Amino acid sequence: MSNDKPDSVTNPAAKLWGGRFSEATDAFVERFTASVTFDQRMALEDIQGSLAHAQMLSEVGVLSGDEYHQIADGLKEIAVEIEAGDFPWSVQLEDVHMNIEARLTERIGATGKKLHTGRSRNDQVATDIRLWLRGRIDRIGAELTRLQTGLVDLAEREADTIMPGFTHLQSAQPVTFGHHLLAWNAMLSRDFERLMDCRKRVNRSPLGAAALAGTSYPIDRARTAELLGFDAPTENSLDSVSDRDFAIEFCAFTALLLTHLSRASEELVLWASSQFDFIDLPDRFCTGSSIMPQKKNPDVPELVRGKTGRVNGHLIALLTLMKSQPLAYNKDNQEDKEPLFDAADTALDCLRAFADMVPALKAKKENMLAAAAKGFSTATDLADYLVRKGIAFRDAHEIVGQSVSFAIEQQKDLAELSLEQLQQFSADIGADVFEVLTLEGSVAARNHIGGTAPDQVRAACAQARMQIEGRH
Repeated sequence: MSNDKPDSVTNPAAKLWGGRFSEATDAFVERFTASVTFDQRMALEDIQGSLAHAQMLSEVGVLSGDEYHQIADGLKEIAVEIEAGDFPWSVQLEDVHMNIEARLTERIGATGKKLHTGRSRNDQVATDIRLWLRGRIDRIGAELTRLQTGLVDLAEREADTIMPGFTHLQSAQPVTFGHHLLAWNAMLSRDFERLMDCRKRVNRSPLGAAALAGTSYPIDRARTAELLGFDAPTENSLDSVSDRDFAIEFCAFTALLLTHLSRASEELVLWASSQFDFIDLPDRFCTGSSIMPQKKNPDVPELVRGKTGRVNGHLIALLTLMKSQPLAYNKDNQEDKEPLFDAADTALDCLRAFADMVPALKAKKENMLAAAAKGFSTATDLADYLVRKGIAFRDAHEIVGQSVSFAIEQQKDLAELSLEQLQQFSADIGADVFEVLTLEGSVAARNHIGGTAPDQVRAACAQARMQIEGRH
């Protein structure tokens, strides 16, 4: 009876590592342990690392010049196949590395088998992940910069727009919309710093660590690091193949980034509601209801808010993955890629959505101003006024509390009370009190670094723009 199973299943020697084995891998185990369905996204990075490795082997005399050129030409041809979608990926070849190496040998013959001299899949995959992640970090950094640029531009346009500032979601003190937007930018600035700091630790080359102990071939690790644009080689071969700190650190960055975007999303959802009605989100970032024709749902910020749990989960998954692993490499580490890939994809998509959406926000200035006039948001200004008259702050606090209680009974705001009504709580209150009870006077009084005064907002925008432009 004929057996139509591929050789790599029926014949263990067909595996690139199969010389030691006497029976074939179980078909389920083969599928269960394979990673090519997801790690093929690192294919071009794998070829990039192999090209550098082959060039170094040629330079130190392990490969002849002709062998190097055969390998390099073959790898470049494979890269063209991959980019065109014509590469024959095989689960039976397990992973991206074995697929490419097998294809190279198929193309150029026995010389292809020399490519793996002086390295292991352990340092190869560690190199590929770092190359892939470095590229994603740079893309995420560019998108984060685009979002911050749009945010600062909007903040500058809204430097004079007054809105209520909240604590406990209760009206607290008036602020400017521009000032509020700059608070988002401050969070994102820290995220960018964390991302660039993470990049420093990503940008180290593990290539040459081999399986765990290094190699007896006269390799030049500094040269491969240089060819691949790494800052330097990693320092310890055991750690080089087993370290995934950089991936965990990156996922921690994405968790914080999405936490910040989620907080902003929550405010956008609230502000776009009919209860607040502070902003208008463009239709292209919203959807309707299948049953309620009046609805305009803020789906983009809601989805960003929801995706925060997704990246938080990836961070926990990687921490848990690494917590009990002995040195050096273990098969567990195959589970690092899908969380890492998805965390990077999710962060990039969310940043793109925000960078497109934020500059298109429309502030409903009249509604914001009317809301700021409610809730006694200038009460603190009245207390500060009394302190400047020589009254101790705690006494001033009590006087203002009594004034607010009276205003509630009268169904008026503090600024709507008469001078006589205010003076019944303190004879030190004069006609100049109404200058501090206005919303405009309140925000203008916060005229210091980090304050909400329009002049400070414009100065902060200029400073933020300088910092962003200084990244290039």
